Amino acid sequence: MELLAGGVQGVGYLLKERVTDVESFCADARRVGAGGSALDPEIIAAILTRHNHRHPAGRLTNRQEEVLALMAEGRSNAAIARWLSLTEKAVVNHISHIYDELSLPPSPEDHRRVLAVVHHLTAP
Repeated sequence: MELLAGGVQGVGYLLKERVTDVESFCADARRVGAGGSALDPEIIAAILTRHNHRHPAGRLTNRQEEVLALMAEGRSNAAIARWLSLTEKAVVNHISHIYDELSLPPSPEDHRRVLAVVHHLTAP
């Protein structure tokens, strides 16, 4: 949490035992060097488990929190749908509402899925 407390620009935390693809690792390093972020899904899952909290304003529903937690674990929409016994369309709708509640409009410069997870992890 201390790593993320100062913001997420230029932040990277990858577990060395999970770095198996050199190209992917180099892409992550370039993204962090350019001011982006790269966080290992296991780190995000651990933070979510330890700091299981709701959005500060309490605007996310329990289902949206579940979807966001699975997003933080790096799960695809299809995997989230299977895990929660939903359709992929329902997952997409939940994610869209999460973006709306967190005020994350579409942008060619940002990856809203990552921003939603980071916002959730760093919320007080």
